[in-house]
Amino acid sequence: MTAQMRPAMAVCPGCVAAPSEAVDTAPTEARLALSLPTIHCQACISKVERGLNAHPGIHSARVNLTLKRALIEADPELRADDLIPVLEGLGFEAHELDLATLAATQSDRAGRDLLMRLAVAGFASMNVMLLSISVWSGASDATRDMFHWISAAIAFPAVIFAGKPFFINAWSALRVGRLNMDVPIVLALALALITSLWETSLSGEHAYFDAALTLTFFLLAGRYLDYRTRAVARSAAEELAALEVPRAIRMEEGEREVEVAVSELAIGDLILVRPGGRMPVDGVIATGQSELDRSLLTGETLPVFAEPGTQVSAGEVNLTGPLVVRAEAVGEDTSLHRMADLVAIAESGRSRYTSLADSAAKLYAPGVHILSALAFIGWYLYTYDLRMALNIAAAVLIITCPCALGLAVPAVTTAASGRLFKKGMLIKHSTALERLAGVDTVVFDKTGTLTAGTPQLENLDGFSRAELAIALALAEGSSHPLSRSLTAAARAAGIAPAEVTELQERPGFGTEGQYQGRTVRLGRAAWLGADQGSQTAAWLDTGNGTAPRGFLFHDALRPGAAEAVAQLHAAGKEVLLISGDTTAAVEDLAHRLGIQKWLAEALPQDKAARVQALSDQGRKVLMVGDGLNDTAALTAAHVSISPASALDAARVASDIVLLGQDLEPIAEACVVASKATKRIRENFRIATLYNVIAVPLAIAGFATPLIAALAMSSSSITVSLNALRLK
Repeated sequence: MTAQMRPAMAVCPGCVAAPSEAVDTAPTEARLALSLPTIHCQACISKVERGLNAHPGIHSARVNLTLKRALIEADPELRADDLIPVLEGLGFEAHELDLATLAATQSDRAGRDLLMRLAVAGFASMNVMLLSISVWSGASDATRDMFHWISAAIAFPAVIFAGKPFFINAWSALRVGRLNMDVPIVLALALALITSLWETSLSGEHAYFDAALTLTFFLLAGRYLDYRTRAVARSAAEELAALEVPRAIRMEEGEREVEVAVSELAIGDLILVRPGGRMPVDGVIATGQSELDRSLLTGETLPVFAEPGTQVSAGEVNLTGPLVVRAEAVGEDTSLHRMADLVAIAESGRSRYTSLADSAAKLYAPGVHILSALAFIGWYLYTYDLRMALNIAAAVLIITCPCALGLAVPAVTTAASGRLFKKGMLIKHSTALERLAGVDTVVFDKTGTLTAGTPQLENLDGFSRAELAIALALAEGSSHPLSRSLTAAARAAGIAPAEVTELQERPGFGTEGQYQGRTVRLGRAAWLGADQGSQTAAWLDTGNGTAPRGFLFHDALRPGAAEAVAQLHAAGKEVLLISGDTTAAVEDLAHRLGIQKWLAEALPQDKAARVQALSDQGRKVLMVGDGLNDTAALTAAHVSISPASALDAARVASDIVLLGQDLEPIAEACVVASKATKRIRENFRIATLYNVIAVPLAIAGFATPLIAALAMSSSSITVSLNALRLK
């Protein structure tokens, strides 16, 4: 790879389909969405996708674990009602999902439900613990039995209510002959309650209702911590779709303007786009002159001059003058819609990342069942005492219950997220820290990411107060970004506008007016007959016969940009700059920051393709971007970061949000992520060591279910304390 990377000119085949085919051809497939609330790991994804893709009429099926959702392309006659029984047969709950009406309140309701169950388990366990203290202190006979029966009355409904998520997931798996992590959990809870009830009915000395409740509480705590890390994740593709214009003004015979739904537009239609409006289609300008804001799609800092013959894309904003656009691509063929498809595909690919917890848990459930069954059979054959065999089997299940394993990742993620939040970074995705720890390549966008994204005037002192007064009067008559920057700088310097009359804006060129009997103008170099040069400028002609003079602007660095790049280089990571801005602007910024590899004038698909190419080379890419043109690359990257000032779609597509203006915490986030991954592995080793010591004791009969519960709780507390070391 050379120090300067030129933009790729190739276009993906899907982006150059003949536009006439989009209108003339009838739809050949349906798009369906199904909610899958009970999926939780890579094995679930593989099972669902295999089952759906094997069903007649389905062209493709992709599962997004973060959103717990399946996106399906199928024959037009296929309905969601036909697929729900297929998924239920695989052991998964499924519901038809309307993406257009999906509300965030569903996620909020799930969180409130988990929190309520956690509170019930905690409250019940504290009460039963108080009763158990009396038993441990020496209560006997009738008093002990009374406390046991009261504990049973509290524990049974509390466990049934609070443990409902575990029961549902375990039953769904068992119905189709599959094991998951919830099966040993449910068996441990059931055996703890049953053996405790049996002991109570026989006036036994020991009951383990407190163990069942404590187990439920710790497991729900882990489940809720995991939920909190996912709660803010939403679909970036939906955010992109929200930017599509729902209605447009079509020009019909006799210059008649008719407002229609965008879905009714066809290729060849003439569409009026007023100033401030967003392009509803891809096309070419038929009449009118204006300036276009392409920052969402290309990242270009400044508006682009547009005139008849200029190509436009859906999503661009018309700034200054009315335009009539001839449609060349509509609906699903527009560049904005294709970008949404790129994002959806990238999101689905990212969901296939297998977390450390999923990898560690793959063989856990069958191993636990085998150990417990062997312990039961062995002790029953040895003693022919069913009561003792059940107690030992219950102790094995409780002592091996994956509570510490369930807390290992959420506890560390929560501690690390809290530390980074204090530094101004919000972790959105549950596996973001694990992925960030492995990053070896960092790709930055330019405008709005490494730079502030707003032009700043640098030569105000080079003009007289009289010239500045004229310029201010002209600038206040325009909404152009350079005019707004000039206005702010002049006002801050205490300049008052001159009395310029007949002020008018010439779309695509600038503003002009009359001052003391002469014409004054502020705008483009070509309009005023000046030499533009290599730097961004707005030119002033005071009408007194002197040559026009330029107000020079630059895009200021975002705070901490230089420090972040230097620290990433020092950490041995390769840093690249990819931007849709002009070659001169990108090259200048790369040299200022010491970035050797850069790519200018990159389209959204170019950015995504570059990130994918790096991934194909085995690189672990961190993408940092803020614009709509970065969204596909953000989702294609191994892990991604967006500033809080970024477009909604970019923030949603990213794994981490940078809350402040300073970029320096990005380098620290990589360090924290490495430490967090180290803590997670330590927690797995703690859980493994605990099982190596505790399981033989339980199988040998040295641990009652109560002792097993205490040991399980101790391992969970140890894991949590180890996670807190990150703070």
